[in-house]
Amino acid sequence: MNRRTLLKTGSMAALGFGFGGCAAPKQMTNIALPSRRPMFYLPPIRASWDRVIRTTVGLRPHRPTGFRLEAEKFDDKTVIHNYGHGGAGLSLSWGTGAMAADMALDAINGDRKVAVLGSGAVGLAATRQLQRRGCDVTIYTAAVPPHTTSNMAYGVFSPTSGLLSARRASAWEVQFREAAEIAYRQLQLFAGANYGVSWMDSYGTMEELPTSRRQVSREPDAEGLLPSAIANLEAGREILHPGEHPFTTPYASRRISMRIEPTLFLEAMLREVRLFGGRTVLRKFDAPGDIVMLKESVIVNCTGLGARDIFTDQTLIPYKGQLTFLVPQPEVNYQFGCMPRSDGIALGSTRELGVWSMEPDLEVRQRIVDRAINRFALLREPQAGSRMARTHPLRSTPSVDNFFDLES
Repeated sequence: MNRRTLLKTGSMAALGFGFGGCAAPKQMTNIALPSRRPMFYLPPIRASWDRVIRTTVGLRPHRPTGFRLEAEKFDDKTVIHNYGHGGAGLSLSWGTGAMAADMALDAINGDRKVAVLGSGAVGLAATRQLQRRGCDVTIYTAAVPPHTTSNMAYGVFSPTSGLLSARRASAWEVQFREAAEIAYRQLQLFAGANYGVSWMDSYGTMEELPTSRRQVSREPDAEGLLPSAIANLEAGREILHPGEHPFTTPYASRRISMRIEPTLFLEAMLREVRLFGGRTVLRKFDAPGDIVMLKESVIVNCTGLGARDIFTDQTLIPYKGQLTFLVPQPEVNYQFGCMPRSDGIALGSTRELGVWSMEPDLEVRQRIVDRAINRFALLREPQAGSRMARTHPLRSTPSVDNFFDLES
């Protein structure tokens, strides 16, 4: 076992990344037991139609069998496919990027010049992973941030979004777990204003106590698929009893989630790509014949939905997502059916499989905003002298200490 493997497996074991001897996720046997946590209040979210500033649409690249991560030969070129992430491109980009970069290294003969197709989150992360491995990378893309599908993302770490399917194969699940572990580890190192990655509390409301973990899980169908460290984070949801929370419902829930602000995240990656010598060429590809004309012999394909036409992958279908934004509120640093960001409070998102239209649906926008107005009315207004909730989570979040010196 080499040093890199030893560091990686040792640190992952210490953090509970998929090893049998690690602690099991918290059980919900004590879910109905009352606690004595003091009452707190949250800064109110001001939702009204006169505070709506924009509505955006993005077409996520969905494949029923999950993302594609494999090598394919085209004449004398080797193409590493890295696309089809559904709604999880932002979350998994650094994981599948690392795996694609390793595949590219295996295919290189001679110089380390590599082409990357696409400059969304998946393409930029793959580029940075290649640069970390000493490659000279040129990105060929039809659009750059802020004009990519990744810029339309909601902005929460959700590695299974759009990827849960009964048709997934066991080999793909192995790839998924590895990608999720690498991405989760890397994103924690990015926490801070530069990359727009941060931890925050996420709240939900309930009329009755849940009787199972599935009732409060964000992605109940992901059980058994997520690596243990990520599953443990999801299982760490607290149940707040009457008198312990600021909502008008009898019960509420709270858990820690990771926010990834798309605009800040993509801008930071693009800056680093250029800082380390990467080049960006605006170019559109229509068919595999266009690819073989590139001077690079190794090409990493991160074209997302574009791979449907370029590489004739007819299994790719759009997964339309629509967001509506309210005026930013810097004092709001928690989730409650919304995502507060520096560019606005995001409401949504929708999941419309097979819809190709890039036009906002006005009826959908009406439902999103009306639902938000009704939801935020469940939050009691703080009174003078009220105890306000912390703005940054203080409960246990995974330490990043064990992540340093790890290559990924």
